[in-house]
Amino acid sequence: MSTQNSTLPDVGEGLTEAEIVAWKVAPGDHVDINDVICEIETAKSLVELPSPHAGTVGELLVAEGTTVEVGTPIISFVSDAEAAAPAAPVAPAAEEGGGSVLVGYGSGGGATSRRKRVPQRPVRSSVGVIAKPPIRKLARDLGVDLASVAPTGADGEVTRDDVVKHASQASVFRNIETPEWGEVREETRPAPQAAPVGVARGVAPTASAPAVQDAEARSEAIPVKGVRKASANAMVQSAYTAPHVTVWKDVDATRTMELVKRLKASPDYADIRVSPLLIVARAVIWAVRRNPMVNAAWVETENGAEIRVRHYVNLGIAAATPRGLLVPNIKDAQDLSMKDLARALNRLTLTAREGKTPPADQQGGTITITNIGVFGMDAGTPIINPGEAGIVAMGTISQKPWVVDGEVRPRYVTTVAGSFDHRVIDGDSMSRFVADVAAILEEPALLVD
Repeated sequence: MSTQNSTLPDVGEGLTEAEIVAWKVAPGDHVDINDVICEIETAKSLVELPSPHAGTVGELLVAEGTTVEVGTPIISFVSDAEAAAPAAPVAPAAEEGGGSVLVGYGSGGGATSRRKRVPQRPVRSSVGVIAKPPIRKLARDLGVDLASVAPTGADGEVTRDDVVKHASQASVFRNIETPEWGEVREETRPAPQAAPVGVARGVAPTASAPAVQDAEARSEAIPVKGVRKASANAMVQSAYTAPHVTVWKDVDATRTMELVKRLKASPDYADIRVSPLLIVARAVIWAVRRNPMVNAAWVETENGAEIRVRHYVNLGIAAATPRGLLVPNIKDAQDLSMKDLARALNRLTLTAREGKTPPADQQGGTITITNIGVFGMDAGTPIINPGEAGIVAMGTISQKPWVVDGEVRPRYVTTVAGSFDHRVIDGDSMSRFVADVAAILEEPALLVD
């Protein structure tokens, strides 16, 4: 029986390896061209790989959870005419040969022509809902009943925006898969025996191996790889390269909350999710224009170091996802209207929730916002994203007593914090920048200027 192997493709962005996260097919399954065969995780994001063949799956050559290099055979196919009984589910080793390349992901072990992706048809469920398979998966992930979603697509089709708008979950900037303790919360242990003569009470005997083994049995080892590994390396590089300094200011954000409420009620924003983050983003862009050094970067060149000032804003939004910290950015955010910026934030949120943020969206950022307020935190000292010189942390917005015109009144108060690279930005520049962001939150009407 002849088989043909397909290899892990080159997904670009300089990545040389990836982890097989989950197989979507099994030996004996029939697949068509561009059917998803597996999910892989690179140091940048989670990617679905399409099938380069129409035929029967022979073997899965790499087990789930295994990291392999680009060009490694990962799956074999058998022609329909020669398909026999299913092979073993997973083989630890892969035979050489084959070398076909998965469609649409560059060159690998051998050259094949690119095929056009077959568009997915909307699928009508048993309850009459029309939605594409990716939309159904998104709805499952968000816990949304498609039957209760008001469709806005052509012919009554449910769109991604429909699902996101309907979802009542917390923002993606919360960790949506926080690990839980095991089922056993408490256990009864024998009372400690009296210490032998000559051994002080409370001093453990030298034979402590059982205690060590018990501790290991009640702990969990989490491999550091993929997105989390890349994020950890970037944070260490930033923390030990750039001299960090943080400044902060308390802000009366009552008028910001009033604006958010009006936008939510506006027909122009009926299909857009609006949050205070939108006003913060606009405030940062406005403040960058007045304080351009905050948008600069320290760059090492062959002729020595230089400070590179960017006259555009690729606005990064730090997102805590189950696979680790991501910082996708909105390209040329300075050119977007309020409504377009809101839509861009919605798209960023959606792709991060799905774990499908493309590598290109995580590169080229110029300044970042981290919204720690969703965790109930008042302030923090964030680490600067590598390649940037400043980052803004937004604390929670909550009602507190505030002095207004000599009277104490309940107001919506938050804290704006900014960390900066002191090689690039002086303290007075960052202070003015943070003060400008605070000024917009106190009076959003300044954005009209």
